[in-house]
Amino acid sequence: MKLIILDRDGVINLDSDNYIKSASEWHPIPGSMEAIARLNQSGYRVVVATNQAGISRGLFDTRTLNLIHNKLHQTALAFGAHIDAIFFCPHAADEDCGCRKPKPGMLQAIGQRYDISLKNIIFVGDSLRDLQAGFSVGCTPYLVKTGKGTKTIDKGGLPPGTILFQDLAAVVDALLQREQLATDTVESARQAIQKKNK
Repeated sequence: MKLIILDRDGVINLDSDNYIKSASEWHPIPGSMEAIARLNQSGYRVVVATNQAGISRGLFDTRTLNLIHNKLHQTALAFGAHIDAIFFCPHAADEDCGCRKPKPGMLQAIGQRYDISLKNIIFVGDSLRDLQAGFSVGCTPYLVKTGKGTKTIDKGGLPPGTILFQDLAAVVDALLQREQLATDTVESARQAIQKKNK
């Protein structure tokens, strides 16, 4: 199974320091929906893992979050894209839950849902806690410069092996180019063997 995990705010949609509190405040980052569609077309299941402490803080409720995610799903569909699942943590940092990134609980739940090891699965985020959560379960951490990404780079302390990208579209460009190169290499080797055996 080909799986990729994305943070939501700052990766898929424009972020806000005041939280995304309603569907009307949710707006995709230019190019992100097309990027997800390209992942789907290449056989990837796209899963979202997002901290949503605004619920615990009383800024919005789960019904509103569902409306926001319905807009995400409908917008994706309009671009021929599909989000396979959205996992979220509703807790604030001081609640010390196991699912709030940078803790691994939410990602572990994704691994259990899909019955897959998360080793080398790509996790795309814009904050240090995203990368730390992914790294802790064996994911390859990809940091985008959208959202809080540039500030995250400036602060430093990134997990070993973190790869930097301009945005989600650039992530997908690099990922699909790498896959095409691998396919071309295998095909070239196959043709060489066939030629030698003739």
